Parts: sequence; structure tokens; C-alpha cells
Amino acid sequence: MPSPKYALVHEWLTPAATGGSELVVKEILKHIDADLYALIDFESTNPDSYLFKRKIGTTFLQQFPLARQGVQKYLPLLPIAIEQLDLREYDVILSSAHAVAKGVITLPQQLHICYCHTPMRYAWDLTFDYLNNSPAGRGLPGILTRYILHRLRQWDAISANRVDYLIANSQHTARRIWRCYRRQAEVIYPPVNIERFPFQAEKQDYYLTVSRLVSYKQVSIIVQAFNMLGRPLVVIGTGPELGRLRQLAKPHVQLLGAQPDRVVEKHMANAQAFVYAACEDFGMVLVEAQACGTPVIAYAAGGALETVRDLRQHPDGGTGLFFAAQTGESLVEAVKIFEQSRGKLHPEIARSHAAQFDAKAFEQSYLAFVERCYHDFQSHPNSRPTP
Repeated sequence: MPSPKYALVHEWLTPAATGGSELVVKEILKHIDADLYALIDFESTNPDSYLFKRKIGTTFLQQFPLARQGVQKYLPLLPIAIEQLDLREYDVILSSAHAVAKGVITLPQQLHICYCHTPMRYAWDLTFDYLNNSPAGRGLPGILTRYILHRLRQWDAISANRVDYLIANSQHTARRIWRCYRRQAEVIYPPVNIERFPFQAEKQDYYLTVSRLVSYKQVSIIVQAFNMLGRPLVVIGTGPELGRLRQLAKPHVQLLGAQPDRVVEKHMANAQAFVYAACEDFGMVLVEAQACGTPVIAYAAGGALETVRDLRQHPDGGTGLFFAAQTGESLVEAVKIFEQSRGKLHPEIARSHAAQFDAKAFEQSYLAFVERCYHDFQSHPNSRPTP
């Protein structure tokens, strides 16, 4: 029997899109010979990209004005655009989805496996954040925006049924998939490039956070907490919140904006703790900090509960501490407990804990799952796969 022909579908490929979902795409392409598709592609013309000169299929959005700066501005068109990709020549469709990639049209004889990073956040969990923090969410435009999000939720739930097998990047995401789609998902943690981050046992006297500066990341909580504490804090990242945070920050809080990888890695290795206040689906940056031997102080929700070991529950193997509420006061209390307990947090344990999330673990789990799904699909061609 000839080897199956694969297509891999992702949302968008641009130089600015460098998050965990893009790392999953990169890792899949290392091990599976697949043709690549996306809503838009500006990476195949980027000499610095591993996708440079690669043939990538795109949609009509590729030609739209300002698509390179963010195709999300064409949100109402994303579902219809992804449905225009003609994938009939392939045996297996792999999708990497945090928005609409799972919605491609397939035939009954085609197997579709989706790695879901999150159900579409602005249509589900972040609907009210989006409406409250955007001019499009207020007044008469707000009525239209609410209607668009309503229809987007309907399409998102329907399109989940086009997938034969779902993979979630954490138990937290698997629960959200069940809540939104009523579908079971296999949990396979995404690949973290552990070797990229230098291990450093000796730490310097500052705290660090690295994040996109958008409202749901809750970086303002961290700045407020360190304003109260009077401890040195370094913030790396950029986004629409940068100006407001600069006005909020006291002199001992440094906002460095966007920085190259080498600067991020150096700061992460030397920080006495990495601080994070968002509820993430997985939270790759938390694992990266632990790979440096840097303990984590994180909001006790989402993927952090799967990637960080609280010292109070794991006295012999803790890698950080949790704080219970997304408030400056709750974080201040956690930092004080950390400073009383830091001698009990060992950098070597953090590094060892992070290693279980490395690329090799992802490779083995993902390839085994794809092979098992393909075998089951071929063995039972006339029945729906077990979710």
C-alpha cells in the first residue's frame, strides 16, 4: 500500500507569528512530508524563515490590503476563506488550529486530525474582553460585532464536526474543547525547544515577565504588584498596552519592549523568578523559564497547573508558586512567600521538570497518534472514528 499523501493546514504564516502554534507546525514538518496551506503566507518570501521558498497554498485573503499586518481584521471572512482550500488530492489532512484551520472541507474517504491550540478565543472565552476593549464593541457597531461573533460561534461549533480526531495541547484546552464542541480530545503537549534556553544556577536580583502586552495577559497586575513591592521587575514584550504600562510603572520597573531572542534568553536565565498572570491554554514560556532553572510565580489556572509544580504541594520537587487571584495583592503575597522559600527551590529540578515537554516527547506522541488514527480509519472505513 502506498504511503498516504498529507496536507498540513495552519491559520496564517507571517514573520510576526512566532508563537507555540507555529512551533507545532515547524515540528510536524520535520517528521511528516506534507504540503502546507494557510489563509495567508508571507514566510515563503522571508529569507530568515525556515519556510523560505517553500510552496504554500493560500486563499483569496492573500491579496487583501494589509493582510500581512494581521488577517484577523477580516474576521467575518475567515471561515469562508478556509473553506475555499481544495484538498481533495490528499489522504490525510492535518490541521494546526487556534481559529479556523479545522474548518477545511474534506471528503468522506479523507482522514482529518486537528491539533487544537484553543477554541477560537475571541469567539468564546474572550468575547467580552474583545467587546469592552475595542471601539467595534460599542454603540451601533457593537450590535453588528455581537452578531458576527454569534455567527462565528455557530460556524466554529459546526466545523469541529468536520474533524475525525482532535488533539488538545493541555488538559485545560481539552476541557474547553468539550465545553465548546462536546468532543473528546487526546492531550499531547506542544514541543518546547529546551536546548535553546541556557541553564543558569546563579540568579540575579530581578524578576521577569515576557509577554505580548494585550489586556488578557494581565501584565498590568504584575506591574502594580511590583510597584507595591518595590522590587526590580523587567518586562519584555510589546503590544497595545505598552504605553499605558509605561505610565503605570515606577522607576524600578523596566519595560524593554520587544527584544531579540538572545536578550530574552539571557534575562530568563538570570532572573530570580519568572512571573506570569494570564490564564494560558498551555503556557510555553513557563516551561522555557523552568528550562533555564528559573522558578515560576504564576496565576493558578489553565495550563500552568500542568507545567509548574507548586512548592507547597511538592516540597521536594517544586518548581515555583501559584497565586490564587488575578490581583496585585494576591501576587504580592505570592512573591513574599517565594522570597521566604526560595532556598527550597532548586534550579536543577526545574530544568529536569521542563525536559518532559521537549520536542522529542512531542514527536513520539504525535506520530504515534497519527499512525494509530490512520490505522483505525483504514480498518473501519464505513464507521465514524471514536473521538
